[in-house]
Amino acid sequence: ADVALKERRRLVLMVRETPLHTGHLRTMLNLSEMGAVVAPPVPAFYARPDSLDSMIDHTVGRMLDLFGLDTGLVKRWGE
Repeated sequence: ADVALKERRRLVLMVRETPLHTGHLRTMLNLSEMGAVVAPPVPAFYARPDSLDSMIDHTVGRMLDLFGLDTGLVKRWGE
């Protein structure tokens, strides 16, 4: 992570532990201010998932979108 920030590469943090304490929040704020993207894996219920697999696929697809990788896993708004 340090090298990614140093070289100004995309760093995405998929933070899942909850509840978050103040130390977690401060660290995520600091990382965000340094250029990282904090993207918790929150299910997108607006996509009307029909199974756990489709929720996982959508979340993974959204994370890969952050790297410019279109996998076709994400149902786009209005589709």
